Amino acid sequence: MPSSQSHPRGHPDDHGHGHDHPRDHGRGDSHDHGHVTVVASRRARRIIAGFLVPALLVTLWGVWALWPGGESRPVLESTAPGAAVVDVLVTATDVETEIGTQVEGRGADGETVLVYIPAEYVDHVREGDRLRVVSLGPDLGGGGPTHVFMDFVRTPPMLALALVMALLVVLVARLRGFAALVGLGLSLAGLAVFTLPALLVGRPALATALVSASAIMFVVLYLAHGFSARTSTALLGTLAGVVLTAGIAAWATGTARLTGLSGEFSLDLLHLAPQMSLSGVLLCGFVLAGLGVLNDVTITQASAVWELRASAPLASRREVFSRGMRIGRDHIASTVYTVAFAYVGAALPLVLLVSMSDRPLLHSLTAGELAEEIVRTLVGSIGLVLAIPATTAIAAAVAGPGSVVGPAPGSDVGSAPDTDADTDADTDAVVPVASWPPPSRSPRQGSN
Repeated sequence: MPSSQSHPRGHPDDHGHGHDHPRDHGRGDSHDHGHVTVVASRRARRIIAGFLVPALLVTLWGVWALWPGGESRPVLESTAPGAAVVDVLVTATDVETEIGTQVEGRGADGETVLVYIPAEYVDHVREGDRLRVVSLGPDLGGGGPTHVFMDFVRTPPMLALALVMALLVVLVARLRGFAALVGLGLSLAGLAVFTLPALLVGRPALATALVSASAIMFVVLYLAHGFSARTSTALLGTLAGVVLTAGIAAWATGTARLTGLSGEFSLDLLHLAPQMSLSGVLLCGFVLAGLGVLNDVTITQASAVWELRASAPLASRREVFSRGMRIGRDHIASTVYTVAFAYVGAALPLVLLVSMSDRPLLHSLTAGELAEEIVRTLVGSIGLVLAIPATTAIAAAVAGPGSVVGPAPGSDVGSAPDTDADTDADTDAVVPVASWPPPSRSPRQGSN
């Protein structure tokens, strides 16, 4: 292969003259660029499989061992016997009655009913709104209102938002976006069918969290990004991050004495499912909460390393790792902001209450529900920060100097040596040979 010093700006043609651009092959202004392809060698793929196949088998065994089966599960009854939940269309507001302000509405059967509205909701109800109300019936009313406001019907606008989001994802990301949506649906189905029932019947929370997270990541990553060495590298980094997050979460939950009892629905859960550990539920939540961001950073780092290798086929693994970490550090900074502000936005009412408290700030931050959320944020952030160098190191090792195959047929540049690469391997990154090798590389970069 020609050295970068002999031809700093281009590659030689048949007469030994350097060119700054690939040769014109007679198709107007277009150029037929050769390409170099980054693939994983057989040895690298065997090593990846040596980690992922046992991880998959352990995950499947964990699903089987922790499956809730036919065990009875608690049921939360939201209405009293004889009552029913119905939808009502508001036809008139501010109807004054003996029992206070009510609204007039029309049910599905066309019957006109009066709905009792709590005082704090009166100003928010308008004519044309659809309300979800509890119909008590004559036997339960006891002379009071027979229809009581429960909530607004929000199905149409939420469904519209979901459809718009799905449409935009498919239009922008195309097939990959559609696959990501399918993976999201399967993940939520897995949580509903396995994770939640397993927690309700008292299965170990940490094991349930690890098995659930691993199964979700296997499905989501391969479905959205395809079966490739790059995806497998990201999956390895993600699983490493999940294990690290779970370990840190277990330590933090015990050391900080987080009981899970300070949440709004904690006592209801404890009453309905006494066999369930609320601190375990909290721990499981810590692990699951960071999956989305963790998946984001690992697939981004793996892709970045692949592109770096494609643009610098002769760079050493250490140099590719160093360059990848420069990208990773930027990603860490932006992700920390994302995690922090996502919590502040979601818990803004609670943050407002803390800001008005007459207690010392440190006491408020380390008390109850706020402490749980802060620890959740810190645990997730630590896990993803550790996952970035782990993923970058794995990717740099897999996409070594011998992983470059190319250029494509018809190019004048010889291919990099790849004694162990499988020509049937999946294509993970392709770049024009005009950028191979980059102008700034020194001869020492050819060593590993």
